[in-house]
Amino acid sequence: MSRIYNFSAGPSMLPLEVLERAQKEMTEYPGAGMSVMEMSHRSKDYQAIIDSAEALVRELMHVPDNYKVLFLQGGGSSQFAMIPMNLAVKNKKADYVITGQWAKKAAAEAERYITVNRVASSADKTFSYIPCLDKSTFSSDADYFYICYNNTIYGTRFTELPDTGDVPLVADISSCIMAEEIDVSKFGLLFAGAQKNLGPAGVTLVIVREDLIGDVLDGTPTMFNYQTHADNGSMYNTPPTYAIYVLKLVLEWVKENGGVGALQKINEKKAAILYDYLDSSELFRGTVDKADRSLMNAPFVTGSDDLDAKFVKEAKEAGFVNLKGHRTVGGMRASMYNAMPTEGVEKLVEFMKKFEAENK
Repeated sequence: MSRIYNFSAGPSMLPLEVLERAQKEMTEYPGAGMSVMEMSHRSKDYQAIIDSAEALVRELMHVPDNYKVLFLQGGGSSQFAMIPMNLAVKNKKADYVITGQWAKKAAAEAERYITVNRVASSADKTFSYIPCLDKSTFSSDADYFYICYNNTIYGTRFTELPDTGDVPLVADISSCIMAEEIDVSKFGLLFAGAQKNLGPAGVTLVIVREDLIGDVLDGTPTMFNYQTHADNGSMYNTPPTYAIYVLKLVLEWVKENGGVGALQKINEKKAAILYDYLDSSELFRGTVDKADRSLMNAPFVTGSDDLDAKFVKEAKEAGFVNLKGHRTVGGMRASMYNAMPTEGVEKLVEFMKKFEAENK
């Protein structure tokens, strides 16, 4: 069976070159005589792997020297607790913009430990837009200000960052990391689960400004203290060694393909191909306000549940998989992460045109 076009929101497709490299090195990492899966995380060989991964993150994202780069476990969901435990020590208060399920869950988790001010929400229209922000609603004494930069489920993204002044801006960038240029210096903390644009599930990347770590809320577990991981090079305990190794391979692929800026141009082209068709189609329509459309995740519907189901079924038979939309939105969703070639989006649109012609 030939490889299909996987439009999954995550875990998502990986570059074929990365998979082939991992396959080649599966049983014997060069010079080690063993697989990375078998390798001690305390060995020189593995230290070189994780050091290279950190160096590539810093290079590709232009991470300033006063930021720590951490490789953690527990997925993005663990960050929902770690962030308030580490960043909300002074006033135990934070502002949250609710633009989808993940921001909603993050706020609810933070509320177990601190006071949460929900400054704005787009829940009134099923999170189909990014709400306008009124600075008068911001908390002047907030310890941080939280956003989900790109909303995987609903297909929206921030195109303009909130002006939070001296309050550190925190962002979940799980579904847009390395997909577009992000100025790290504008944030106090960024985090991303790897399973969308960086590698396999199992590792979470955290980039945090050094002055924001060191103090934690009383009762914070040792493993939930960023200082623990910063002091131990992300190896206080056994890290997800193989996931970090594959992440390193993905970062090498990003660099070989021109870096984040080059991939952003490709991603903008892929998104335009799909959105231009959706805007001209008489059958399909996008569900997101045009100004807030994500480059990575594009939800769309026909207006008929039966027709949506038929499309998903026939698309799978034609080699386009994981197009069913999230249950809270319905319809379809095409996730077009870095590893999705332009050809994949072009062929999807060709199939959509054919489906439209046959189902008028």
